[in-house]
Amino acid sequence: MPSQPSTSPLQLHRPTAVAIKQSGTTAACPVRTMPDEASCRHVRPVGPNQCCSAVVKTISAPINTVWSVVRRFDTPQAYKHFVKSCRVIYGDGVHVGTLREIHVVSGLPAAHSIERLEILDEEEHVISFSVVGGDHRLQNYRSVTTLHVSPSGRGTTVVESYVVNIPAGNTKEETCVFVDTIVKCNLQSLAQISEGLAANRTSNAKSDSS
Repeated sequence: MPSQPSTSPLQLHRPTAVAIKQSGTTAACPVRTMPDEASCRHVRPVGPNQCCSAVVKTISAPINTVWSVVRRFDTPQAYKHFVKSCRVIYGDGVHVGTLREIHVVSGLPAAHSIERLEILDEEEHVISFSVVGGDHRLQNYRSVTTLHVSPSGRGTTVVESYVVNIPAGNTKEETCVFVDTIVKCNLQSLAQISEGLAANRTSNAKSDSS
């Protein structure tokens, strides 16, 4: 389980860039090498008091295996270890408009959040949610996660981007560093879980064929 990030000045480094629309102009949203087919899903308007960033993670597991974990809007705690509990308070967990209530572990500058499912595209492997309420500092947070077959054809490239308001008293850099830390921890956990599932399925397939 990843260690919890500090609640004081928000820390980490950020990568290179992709075009994001900001108040009618073009702003730079930090991101590592992104698959070409992902770019259109991760371009969105960014307001003058907002920041954006994106994290890319390659996972050694088939895309369907990774998607089976990511798509579960009703159980984010399966790989997001900062989530203590989750319950669906409106909808069925698979249709746009579903609301979930998240309670986070202690040590974070938040207690709970209400989140709305914005996109769940089973064919394109895209999931998006926005934070619409709760007790936290990440106002107007919206995340988009896309999955793509890795260049090798044997794994999965995951791209998660977000836009969020910059909290009063924090800088753009501090905010992105803090959120990047959590996203990176989540994707590292996702990799471990997905690769474990893939290994178990391979082992079971070999056992069945022997």
